Amino acid sequence: MSKHAVKTGKGKRRRDNIRGYLFLSPWLLGFLMFTFFPLFYTFYLSFHNVKNTALGWELTPIGFENHITALLRNVEFTPALLSFILMALVYVPGIVIIAFILAILLNQKLKFRSFFRTIFFLPVIVLSGSVMHQLMDTGSTDIMFVDQIFIFSMVYNFSPFIARIIYILFENFTMLLWFTGIPIVLFINGLQKIDISLYEASQIDGASPWQSFWKITVPVIKPIALISTLYTIVQLGMFPINPVYSMIQEAIYNTAAGLGLASAYAYIYSLVIALMIGLAYLLLRNKEVVAPVVKYRTRG
Repeated sequence: MSKHAVKTGKGKRRRDNIRGYLFLSPWLLGFLMFTFFPLFYTFYLSFHNVKNTALGWELTPIGFENHITALLRNVEFTPALLSFILMALVYVPGIVIIAFILAILLNQKLKFRSFFRTIFFLPVIVLSGSVMHQLMDTGSTDIMFVDQIFIFSMVYNFSPFIARIIYILFENFTMLLWFTGIPIVLFINGLQKIDISLYEASQIDGASPWQSFWKITVPVIKPIALISTLYTIVQLGMFPINPVYSMIQEAIYNTAAGLGLASAYAYIYSLVIALMIGLAYLLLRNKEVVAPVVKYRTRG
């Protein structure tokens, strides 16, 4: 290859990179102004006692006092944080698994398929935050008397911990189905992009539908499951059903503790969500970049 061709290729690559950064610049500026700076400033406020005086906001450095108060002295924050962690460990896998199952069913060739897809996605459009607040306040999203079901009593006698998980899962089962709207769309999009020839090759090699599901569908759809899990964690973290989110909102307007304690709440809470996202990434990330090779034993 001539030097002129190499130089031309580098110049084209540089121009493409410049166009890419220009295309990205509006989002990058918005991220720096509305996400990165508030995040950094919240971290800064968490080490100060912040009070609103006649002369304006007064910041007094107090070190880790707000963090110690949040974790050790406040009798509500740590239990609420543990409750959110348990809720996320129950809700997130349940939402992703149910969304995956529904996506497989809605991806089949059946009559009125578009109608059923619309039904499952319609709550995401119609039920805005204010509407959901009204439904939650009236108890319309709860399944009543879950703990009085006979099967629940049997599970409770066997293991109170498992019974507690079942109760958390079905207590707001309507909300759980509402959270599946976006993941269902993501899973359907991933399922439609799987090459049909992979399934045909597996059938020729004697694979059963169950083997094709675990060897083809699950590995290919795994990146979509990661995206759905991350989206669900973040969405659940900002929803009123989360007790920590409500505590942070109340602490912001608490004049006695000030914004410093609320900032400590928010930063500890953000760190917990970041750890959840990191754990989800470690569990669902694809270690192989190349496409999975499907191997089956030919039936004799």
